[in-house]
Amino acid sequence: MPILTTQGLEKSFGPQVLFQGVSVSIHSGQRIGLVGNNGTGKSTLAQILAGIQQADTGTISRRRASTIEYLAQEPRFPEHRSALDVALDGLTAWRTAKDRHEQVSRDLELGTGDLASLLQEQADAAAAVEHAGGWAVQAQVEATLNALGIKNSAQLVGTMSGGERRRVALARLLTLGPDLAILDEPTNHLDVETIEWLETYLVEQYQGALLLVTHDRYFLDRIAQHTWELDGGSVFRYEGGWEQYLQSKAERQAHVERTESNRQNFLRKELEWLRRQPKARSGKQKARISRAENAVAQAPFRTAENVELAMSSQRTGGSILELADVGVDIAGRTLIDCLTLHLRRGDRVGIVGVNGTGKTSLLKCITQEIAPTRGQLKIGKNTIFAYFDQARANLDDKLSILENVAGDRRTLPWAGNEITAFSYLEKFLFFADKIRQPVGSLSGGERARVGLAKMLQGTANVLLLDEPTNDLDTSTLGALEDLLQTFAGAALVVTHDRYFLDRFATSILAFLGDGRVRLYPGNFSAYQATRSQEKLDERRELPSAAAARNCARPEKKAQPPKTSLTRLTPNERRELGGLLDKISAHEANAAELERKLGEPEVYKDKEKTASLREQLSQAQADVVRLMARWEELEKRQA
Repeated sequence: MPILTTQGLEKSFGPQVLFQGVSVSIHSGQRIGLVGNNGTGKSTLAQILAGIQQADTGTISRRRASTIEYLAQEPRFPEHRSALDVALDGLTAWRTAKDRHEQVSRDLELGTGDLASLLQEQADAAAAVEHAGGWAVQAQVEATLNALGIKNSAQLVGTMSGGERRRVALARLLTLGPDLAILDEPTNHLDVETIEWLETYLVEQYQGALLLVTHDRYFLDRIAQHTWELDGGSVFRYEGGWEQYLQSKAERQAHVERTESNRQNFLRKELEWLRRQPKARSGKQKARISRAENAVAQAPFRTAENVELAMSSQRTGGSILELADVGVDIAGRTLIDCLTLHLRRGDRVGIVGVNGTGKTSLLKCITQEIAPTRGQLKIGKNTIFAYFDQARANLDDKLSILENVAGDRRTLPWAGNEITAFSYLEKFLFFADKIRQPVGSLSGGERARVGLAKMLQGTANVLLLDEPTNDLDTSTLGALEDLLQTFAGAALVVTHDRYFLDRFATSILAFLGDGRVRLYPGNFSAYQATRSQEKLDERRELPSAAAARNCARPEKKAQPPKTSLTRLTPNERRELGGLLDKISAHEANAAELERKLGEPEVYKDKEKTASLREQLSQAQADVVRLMARWEELEKRQA
């Protein structure tokens, strides 16, 4: 039985029809990827399916008692609440039972109320907690937050960035485990390690159905069983993930093109025949005329419009960019310890690493927005940077697309020539009916295209791109990949998109934590293979391999090598081996304390009652702490 079924959905904004006649269904356990160009209405359709927006026409049938949750691109929560509170928000039954158990336990401790009734109520509340997930639910939620990069679950969401709030919202959704989860760009603002954790969780642990609105092609390939494409106002359905979708779409387009070619040939023949015939027509002739008229009335095949990207490059000098033992410390924390890098013409460097390790700080250091703490940074005499920042801070939301990109200019540079501003914007798929729209009203992908249009009109020989792939559709991603591959200068690109990295990168600059930054030759797949071998060597404790990866600075020779985020020391491995037994022992201790607190005679001695309550609270806290530690070590070992 399907969770959700639609018939004839249609949605328009003014004269623009986003989609019409959308009839789809989603069944239990299905994993569906929804793809399409920016502005085609994917997020709108997802919100309509989730019940957040209403369609203009059409019907939606949802299975009774089924749960549907939506991960928004920009979730909003009360600013005074903690990440843990938000993540636990949907567990109403569990929180109610747990709060009631704590209240009754306090009443028993104070000796207020009827003892027998309170004991029965405490037992009922404890049973309700177990039924709603058990006492370890909070520890599991904290472990999920930690895996998604929220290390401090007590942090208020009002102090968090947009990306951090999305992680909290994702943790909340995974905790709820709805029958259908609709995730709108779930991998945006996640680093590669977190994306891989999320992939594994969704494939191996998540039981519900999934609708993924995403342009992360590796993510789609690993998770999606079906791919829906929203194109030209219609939904086309394909089997399989990204690779199978590409093959099937190519076959469909080839079929449509053959059909259109046959229609055009038919029209030419019929028009020639009609011109030769006399005015008086027989019945057969009239039927033939009718067929020709029907063929003329058919909508012609619409060729997909793709973004065109080009940039004028300045000739580089002998030296482009050199970093020698560069270190960057911010707020007393070492982000980059001793990085040496020589950038040459044709280098396309992909920058990866866990969020907060200093990737953006490196780009700001190169553009001289911040100064290095130590070391030398030398910029070539002829080097000209073009910088694309992940916040799109150079865009004014109040101004139109045309005003942001062209200002008061009528022409703009394009591939060494001057073209009109209107023609320039059309190459980024902003046409005359759109270019006067305020940038603040655009989707994330459209804003990214405006940012690219503004950056690429200049002349440069080094591209510095900070998370350019966020929100971009696959068509624009492909155009950006092609630009980087043919660009005559060099490029440094921070991105979490593994498919994108495999397509353009000639080397990977990896931020490994603890200030360590290392350059690996090849694309992302080559980097992953090398890192896997390094981690294996680290587990085998090969000192030569570890020494080769450390930065050789004379003043630190006597210090032990720093530990990677993924490396387990021998002590930690021993600790991990005994953690499950410790958790079981603390859980058993907590259960025994609860049993004792359930005995009526205990409450005759208030000091003993208070002592047992304190011991129980400590035992439960120990379970939470040990569970979090176990999750951390398991993740690092994996």
